[in-house]
Amino acid sequence: MRLVRFGDRGMEKPGVLDKNDKIRDLSHHVTALGGPQLDPDALAALRGIDIDALPRAPEGVRVCAPVSRIGKIIGVGPNFQDSARLAGFKINPEPTIFMKAPSAVSGPNDPIEIPRMSTRTDWGVELGVVIGRTAKYVTVEQAMEHVAGFTLGNDVTERSFQLQRAGQWFKGKSHDTFAPLGPWLVTKDELPNYDELPLWLDVNGVRQQVGNTREMIFKVPYLVSYISRFTRLDPGDVVLTGTPGGVGLSFDPPRFLTPGDRVRLGGEGLGVQDCVCVAV
Repeated sequence: MRLVRFGDRGMEKPGVLDKNDKIRDLSHHVTALGGPQLDPDALAALRGIDIDALPRAPEGVRVCAPVSRIGKIIGVGPNFQDSARLAGFKINPEPTIFMKAPSAVSGPNDPIEIPRMSTRTDWGVELGVVIGRTAKYVTVEQAMEHVAGFTLGNDVTERSFQLQRAGQWFKGKSHDTFAPLGPWLVTKDELPNYDELPLWLDVNGVRQQVGNTREMIFKVPYLVSYISRFTRLDPGDVVLTGTPGGVGLSFDPPRFLTPGDRVRLGGEGLGVQDCVCVAV
């Protein structure tokens, strides 16, 4: 299933895409797409619904982040060899993990804010892993039992805040709109090849990133297991698994986002985001 949330801010409803990519209203069957509703068993029960019998959402309705009540967004640092090499980051024998504020979450077509004093706002297409069942000290073999599904993410980062402002990465990762998610939450059965997905990102129609999740250094089951050793993963938490080569920091000279820029990104089976940058 490809699950969505749609509607105006504060009035979002859960939905599901039919075979014609039209949004159908799921709100009579499930109240939200968050917390216990993301348990793999709960999602499996939804497969028995006749999707074509559900009411259609209005044409042109806003699509928002596909998960509600996100408690934690956990990012993974350099997880692609090319990305690390080109951007000058060191690859460690264990994953580098960092936090993004949940308040940074935005929808797949919402504007991306360029912060005040920003000079180096960067992009990064990523596979997002949505947790569906509490994970604490889980093994690699158990890890996927705790995953609800996958979503597309953009790890927007203000590089000068991240690297030059004397602190952890959190301050460069957590501005409002710095975690666009969606358009869909794709359940595991719908995306069995999650470990071999093409990813891409364009800025103003020019291709900047091309990669594939098979190139990840640390794979999804390992990341879920590894992170669960340090913090409990709860239903609705999102793990961003790292970005392929081609972030703005890696170019000579570097390329960064400015108000008016248009960022489009996608992944096979994950849908497409289309965001315009705005000043704040």
